[in-house]
Order: sequence, then structure tokens, then C-alpha cells
Amino acid sequence: MKPKGFKELAQEFALYPQESLQKVKEGQSSLTIGLPKEIESLENRIALTPGAVAILVNNGHSILVEANAGKPSKYADKEYSEAGAKICYSSKEVLQSDIILKVEPPTLNEITDMKMGATLISALQIAKQNNEYMEALAEKKITAIAYEFIEDKVGGRPVIRAMSEIAGSTVMLIASEYLNSVNNGKGIILGGITGVPPSKVVIIGAGTVAEYAARAAFGLGAEVKIFDNHIYKLRRLKRTLSSFIYTSTIDTETLSEALKEADVVIGALGTEENISPCVVTEQMVMKMPQNSIIIDVSIDQGGCFETSQITNHKNPIYKKHDVLHYCVPNIPSRVARTATTALSNIFTPILLQIGKYGGVEDLMFTKEWFEKGVYAYKGCVTKQALARRFNMKFTDLGLIKPSRQ
Repeated sequence: MKPKGFKELAQEFALYPQESLQKVKEGQSSLTIGLPKEIESLENRIALTPGAVAILVNNGHSILVEANAGKPSKYADKEYSEAGAKICYSSKEVLQSDIILKVEPPTLNEITDMKMGATLISALQIAKQNNEYMEALAEKKITAIAYEFIEDKVGGRPVIRAMSEIAGSTVMLIASEYLNSVNNGKGIILGGITGVPPSKVVIIGAGTVAEYAARAAFGLGAEVKIFDNHIYKLRRLKRTLSSFIYTSTIDTETLSEALKEADVVIGALGTEENISPCVVTEQMVMKMPQNSIIIDVSIDQGGCFETSQITNHKNPIYKKHDVLHYCVPNIPSRVARTATTALSNIFTPILLQIGKYGGVEDLMFTKEWFEKGVYAYKGCVTKQALARRFNMKFTDLGLIKPSRQ
């Protein structure tokens, strides 16, 4: 028999059934995620919906939900239980999870009840924090991730974007509420009607909050002026909303003149090193019309008005220099179910990726967008601005990363 050449053997081999290797998962691990009940600042949101819990459980993760944690968002314990979560009647049991997922920052007592070396994913709200909070994280060697710092693959901040859309759509409802006579306001309608001059709205900042607030104000017929020092943001709003929209850089004299006639002033400036710049002085506030209203959406990052002080949903306003101030840091909590769904849509894929990569640290040192959210690693402060603010030692994650690779 004539020996077969290489070509003939290759053709013959191609007809045989082929075996292929099964793809090995990338460090897949099972997570234990705790959802404690929110107890601070009348917070009504919860980070995951029952539907999201079902997805995580189906992917091999364990979810512990404190009893009644979803009640303010109108989610019953039964819904979480049917989704596969374990309902716990002790917050301490939930806080012993490997990953604690909250909306508000934890209290000092909650940090004490966390297990050593756990991971915390929550808001940071720099303006509310102090050295005691950061030292408590250090004592427990907590790896803390602020959801307002987490970025997506294109450099955006998805949680901030979603909550800003909600806040921007909601601030005009708040303004309307406190301008009316029932709440001892100016007694004017937000917007305008035939034969009556429209109300005047000043928005400081040209980001997502400003976009949605301006859209709502325009829809009601208000006169809107937008101030920001980033020309490209102002240009974007002109394209998005109207080419005739009034825009200006934050010139002290021009802004001061606009404030003298404003019925509503929205503070929505972006942050610089995670702290909002204060651009409206107390003297400027003193010249505003009586019973006009300031809504400082940037208050959780320090606020952009010199007269701003953090309030809450139970006592949302105070008056200073005859001007109402609304400085609640969690405006989206007013529409808790909508906000919960938005948060859940963001956190669920992140948690699935943490499991896929083998844990929080593995994802943190693999994906830069997730690393951006880390402000404490095993208790050490990893954000330079925070270290300066609290006079604490700064640990550069960039120096730790090579030792793990």
C-alpha cells in the first residue's frame, strides 16, 4: 500500500470527531453579600432589587438581607426570600458578610460590627465624615469603595450619572413645593402663564443635574440661566436643550447680578478632587430676594454655597438671610423605588464581575475603572484629597499593584 502523504493524512484527520478543552472560569468565587437596613438620614433606598438578588443567587452567591430593609422602597421581605436571599433579623449577622452593600455610609456602630478585613461598598459623602470614621475603617482593616467614585469603561461615573438624572428631574418639584404659599414661600408658580412674567431659575453647574433640571424648568416655562467654568459643558447643553439658552462662565459680578433676581438657585457643580468648589459667598446670598430658595445638590461633596449646611428629609429646609436652603444630600431617596432600580442595575454587573475575577481585590487590581472607587484599602487611605483633609497617611494603590502581579 502506498504511504499516505501529509496532505492526505490531514484531510482524513479532519473527518474524525474533534475534542475541545472546556474553558476554565477566571477565578470564579462565591460571594457573601450583606444588605443591612439603612438607618441614617431617613434613607429609603436599598442597593439591590429582589430581581437582582435572584440573578446573583443563580450565579452561586449568597445574599443576606436584614428584615424590612426593602420596606421603604416598597419591597417586602417575602420578595427577597423568594428570590433566594436569607432574611436576617439581626443587623450584626448581615454585617458579618464578606461584602457589605449599603447606600448611606455606615455608622461607627455598624463598622464595629463588621468582620475584620471586610469590603464596604457605599456612598462616602465627604462632607459628613471625620477622622473618627476613617480611623474606624483602619481599625477593622476595611477595604472601602465609594460608589460615587466608581467609573465605567469610558471614564463616566454611572452611579453619579443615574442619581444625577433623578436629582435633576426632582429638584424642580422641590422648588415648586417651597415656592407656593402653602409652605410660606414667595407664593409664585414655578414657570409662567400668559400675562405673568416667568419665574427665574439660576443653575450653577452644567453637568447631568443641570441638564435634567433645566429641561424640567424649560418645560414649565421658567427663565433659566446656567453658569459653569467649563465651556465644553455649556456648549453641550446648548446643543442638547436649546441654542438660545442663557449660559455664562462663573464670573463673580455676572453671577451675583443673576442671583439678585433669582427665585430658584440650583447648586450642581462638579467636584474638584472630590470636593465641590464654593462659588457663592454669604454676601451674595444676602442680596437674593426674600423667600427665594437655594437647592444645593452638591452638598454631599461639601456644597457650593457658603451658607449651606447638611439637612435631611425630615427637616429638609432652614432659612438664612431670608433665603430658604434645601441641602439634603440624598435627593433621589424621595423617589426610592426608582432610585433603587437604577442602583441595582449598576451594582449587579459589578458584583457578578467581582465573583468572576475571584474577589474584590482581584477586580480592583485588574480593572482601573473599579479601582477608582477605592478610598481605603485594608484600612489605609488611598485618596490623596482624603488623606490631606483628615491629616492621615496616604497609601498609593499604584505602588501596591506591581507586587500583586
